[in-house]
Amino acid sequence: MDASLRIEIFPADVEVTTSFYERLGFQVASRNDGPPRYASIRMGAVRIGVCEADPVDPARRAYPAMTEIVIEVDDVRATRDRIVEQGIDPTEDLQKRDWGMTDFRVTDPDGYYLRFTSRTS
Repeated sequence: MDASLRIEIFPADVEVTTSFYERLGFQVASRNDGPPRYASIRMGAVRIGVCEADPVDPARRAYPAMTEIVIEVDDVRATRDRIVEQGIDPTEDLQKRDWGMTDFRVTDPDGYYLRFTSRTS
């Protein structure tokens, strides 16, 4: 069985969110003016649907109720540097984990938590 994964997030403002994700390196694949407003964004094989919804306190998306979006990249340090050059400060900077992976984390404008990680230890 062949499968793929696309997740959907529900920000208060599709334009603010897509702009932030473009700075992370995503591309907008499509848009729909709705209602509700919707955009499909992608980075390689990673696909995220962005569906505008009523505002939610970003703290409600924080640990332990959060979902962490994990994106594996070939060069996590170069990815981190490129994102910082775009003016985005990591929520948690590069760290080598006990399990051998190196990663960093960012939080989007609506409180969604993204972890960029190396592919191999």
